[in-house]
Amino acid sequence: MKVLALPMCKYPVGEGAKRTLNIRLQDKLAQVTSTELPRTELARQLSLVDATSLVVGIIIGAGIFLVPSLVAKSLPSAPWIIAVWIVGGVLSIFGALAFAEMGAMMPETGGQYVFMREAFGPLPAFLCGWTFLVVSMTGATAWMAVSFCRYLGYFMVLPDWGANVIGCSLVLLLTWINYRGVVLGAWVQKIFTGAKLAGIFALIVAALLGTHTVTASVAPARPIRLGDFGVAMIACLLAYDGWVNMSFVAGEIRDPKRNILRALLAGVALVMIVYISTNLAYLSVLSPAEIAQSERVGADVADRALGRVGGAVIAATILMSMVGCLNGRVLTQARVYFAQAQDGLFFKQFGTIHPVYRTPAFSLWMQAALTILLILTGSWNFLIEYAMPAIWVTYAVAVAGLLVLRRKMPNLERPYKMWGYPVTPILFVIVAVAFVVNSGIENPRPTLTALGLIALGVPAYFIWKKLGHGMAGSPR
Repeated sequence: MKVLALPMCKYPVGEGAKRTLNIRLQDKLAQVTSTELPRTELARQLSLVDATSLVVGIIIGAGIFLVPSLVAKSLPSAPWIIAVWIVGGVLSIFGALAFAEMGAMMPETGGQYVFMREAFGPLPAFLCGWTFLVVSMTGATAWMAVSFCRYLGYFMVLPDWGANVIGCSLVLLLTWINYRGVVLGAWVQKIFTGAKLAGIFALIVAALLGTHTVTASVAPARPIRLGDFGVAMIACLLAYDGWVNMSFVAGEIRDPKRNILRALLAGVALVMIVYISTNLAYLSVLSPAEIAQSERVGADVADRALGRVGGAVIAATILMSMVGCLNGRVLTQARVYFAQAQDGLFFKQFGTIHPVYRTPAFSLWMQAALTILLILTGSWNFLIEYAMPAIWVTYAVAVAGLLVLRRKMPNLERPYKMWGYPVTPILFVIVAVAFVVNSGIENPRPTLTALGLIALGVPAYFIWKKLGHGMAGSPR
């Protein structure tokens, strides 16, 4: 006899929600065919500290040590630089609060994909996983690996082929660690997160309390356009990106109804404080023009504030920060493809769990393969401009899903409701769409490449559905 597992019945709900779920269960039972995949569970092994460490560790990677130069090129003014980091932080908090409501309501492995599946049905949900795998998440991970090699240039000169070898080897090593178990990956995450926060704190203190002579800034030769602010936001939001990844492992977090909100809010708020403080530290040592010309802002500031030895220590800490960020991305992102395959919306192999290590092994290794392909074929600037519009398309759709779920599932138990609803999610969606449109205007080639690959997911979905690979049992 076939047993249909309803994902949202895995945790206790109120009586009104039970009636809603019973209706949905009857609807699902009517769709069952022999092609539906059995569901398999990942164990809840991650604590609140683990989850918060993932949020902080994934967000703080290469961005705060590299992208300030990109921001300063678009906004050659200290007040505007600080303003864009504040706006990026507030926008990220709005998004995190929306994800906290949906994550506490549906604490399942896959996070953002699950929200889109329940709000809009299988096609948008399929496109979410498709976008992550072929464009956005693998692109952001590849950018981080390339950035690691870029910062490694502080210690040694690397030819292009050598940088590629190191970047690919790092992705393979971290994939192997997370293949061996989520607890091992979480411990690596906590160690590197602690190290990076200590190094950033030392850099901030040295820069703000030291006696430095900052070269006088020259006033901008032209007025700053809205488009300039939008271009700076591309880099800024890349530095803030990663808060969504914690939702991917919601099915593995203990006491998710409370810990998802706590981890997201505490993690993003802490990162915002760190980023604003770090930029103030940079501006106390270097002028906006000097920041714009620097390839390794964090190391250059450390050199001037702490001397060459201190600079080397900070540069080493920055490298550890990037490793921690990469580890968090590798750990969390593979869970999306796993959840998608469990619903019959992707290749069956992606939904398998290693019999010993209890990890989504196939998803991890396929993710590594596509990341390595992007490392070998994409430039540093192209990867950032290629990944970010795609990421924010999915963010906009997912947060719009919160508005749909409030109407579609009004009786479902919500341990947390988003502050400022409906103004805050609507504002988030408007800004996200404007950000993507501005990216297409200012950087058309990488943006259109990314959007074109996302669009290819539509015929891929219908071809996959026509082949009958488990689609009949997926949610409508």
